[in-house]
Amino acid sequence: MQVCSNNQQIIDLISQWKGKGETVAFVPTMGGLHDGHLSLVSKAAQVADRVVVSIFINPTQFSQNEDFDNYPETLSDDLTLLENYPVDVVFTPTAEQIYPKGLSSDVKAGSLAQGLCGGTRPGHFDGVVQVVYRLFEIVTPTVAIFGQKDYQQLLVIRQMVEAQALAVEILSGAIIRENDGLAMSTRNQYLTKAQRQLAPELYKQLSVLKQQILSGGDVISSTKHTQEGLEKHFKVEYLSVLDANTLKSITDNTAKITILCAVFLGSTRLIDNIIFNQG
Repeated sequence: MQVCSNNQQIIDLISQWKGKGETVAFVPTMGGLHDGHLSLVSKAAQVADRVVVSIFINPTQFSQNEDFDNYPETLSDDLTLLENYPVDVVFTPTAEQIYPKGLSSDVKAGSLAQGLCGGTRPGHFDGVVQVVYRLFEIVTPTVAIFGQKDYQQLLVIRQMVEAQALAVEILSGAIIRENDGLAMSTRNQYLTKAQRQLAPELYKQLSVLKQQILSGGDVISSTKHTQEGLEKHFKVEYLSVLDANTLKSITDNTAKITILCAVFLGSTRLIDNIIFNQG
């Protein structure tokens, strides 16, 4: 496993691979790696000849008063973890490598960035598509893998790739959960012991809501009842039941549904979702 921090190093390396006809799978991360990230790495190795993982804490996707300054920097531990996986190179650029002076980007997040996390984190998805577009310029992957936990982000990136006509396939990896159901997240380490015991209630409540919908329950009243249950433990930022492809309200023609939720437990923001077929 090689580690590259310089753009030209990784560009040259990938050029050599592609010169041999090899395909490249890319897993972009902000570090703080856990089993969720590692499952994406394993999937990447199944779909391409070479695997590239990036570790870059992107400042442009953090809104004002968010946790950029305190976001975990665990590069040494992350590299140790990745040594046990089929990774060819880890790309660890500086901000200057990603955003050199004078570089501007006209790439903006599309319509799928409206509402949900986009509504409560102004500019967040513009920062996401900016860094992903820039990383794609450097790495030029054949395929890129993103986690389903950040479901709106996944759709926003797919929309950007289509709008920019980029030659990269976007695949997703399933949410990896702790034994008690809590979706794995780098931010889970912010939770106190007491908060960690409460956190699985989020997934439990979403699972109950799913069953209510599948049983023919009214979506609006079931969602309201679930939100009231969540508010006993969490500060609810949003809870929405939407068409999983469009992020619009579900209709009789909706084939796939997603329940998306963002909450605060103390000062820690948790997100989760469940995707399922209607009927």
